[in-house]
Amino acid sequence: MTTLAVRDLVKDYALRSGLRRSTLRAVDRVSFTLEPGRTVALVGESGSGKSTVARMIARLEKPSAGRITVTAPDGRPVPDRHYRHHVQMVFQDPFGSLNPFHTVEHHLARPLRLHGRARNREEARALVEELLERVNLGPARTIARRRPHELSGGQRQRVAIARALAPGATVVIADEPVSMLDVSIRLGILNLLARLQREDTLAVLYITHDLATARHFSDDILVMYRGRVVERGPADEVILRPRHPYTRLLASAAPDPGARGRSPEAAVVTGAAGERYAAGAGSGCDFRGRCPRATDACSRVPEDAEVGYDHYAKCWHPLAATTGPDTAADSGERRAG
Repeated sequence: MTTLAVRDLVKDYALRSGLRRSTLRAVDRVSFTLEPGRTVALVGESGSGKSTVARMIARLEKPSAGRITVTAPDGRPVPDRHYRHHVQMVFQDPFGSLNPFHTVEHHLARPLRLHGRARNREEARALVEELLERVNLGPARTIARRRPHELSGGQRQRVAIARALAPGATVVIADEPVSMLDVSIRLGILNLLARLQREDTLAVLYITHDLATARHFSDDILVMYRGRVVERGPADEVILRPRHPYTRLLASAAPDPGARGRSPEAAVVTGAAGERYAAGAGSGCDFRGRCPRATDACSRVPEDAEVGYDHYAKCWHPLAATTGPDTAADSGERRAG
């Protein structure tokens, strides 16, 4: 199976306002590896750069710097002309990712023919029906004749997943694949992706802002903030024992029916976001304008600190490994010190 490696990925956008020109860095030196049979979750708030990373991997955006390489099982790099044979993307919007004028069969048969998996119409039709059955859409022959507007949102997303598998992809980029679907069918789509990953030993990049699904459907988690990966490690470690203040903020913002209110630390971090965020912009740690633990050291860009086994946080003052009410007290003591 193939492996995808991302090294020091950078994406800059040129901005122009009147006569003034500037550069926005949407992604800043992001690195990770997608291995066969494993899922890596990329989490963060809107605007953190998650989807930009996905679009660069899918070659819908050109990186400003860095490398994206796909390695075949024999250790050789996959040539550019075969890149999309191995790497495919499932888009967030199942309504906009399918052409309403074409049938489901057309959407699936076209990549089969383009990538040489079907030599004639009969082979293409048989493979289309096989793909539809694999994503639990049946009767396959009936579904194949329908157009996207005749399907529900969940059915459309299943068609989009089947289309990603049609070329024989071994690396799947799932960009918020359930965020636009009804809550009642989200679990079914995620379970489908998990089953397909096991059956085909897929390498999956799961992009989401939902930490709960990231924990349950991924092996490793990367937390992004303003284009940088600020924490990375095994899923349970990152979610249950977050060490970067931003990760703790994301975890505390997740709905918890059993909680009476937010933790004191979360209130401090979010309460001053508007004014202090601008003060923290520029060089140094991007989060320091919102962080209650910020010190003079945070004016310098932090390096990755190893805070556990294969667990890293880009922070000068990583939080304690324990979770609970005493964490906020620990934060207050360190700020006073």
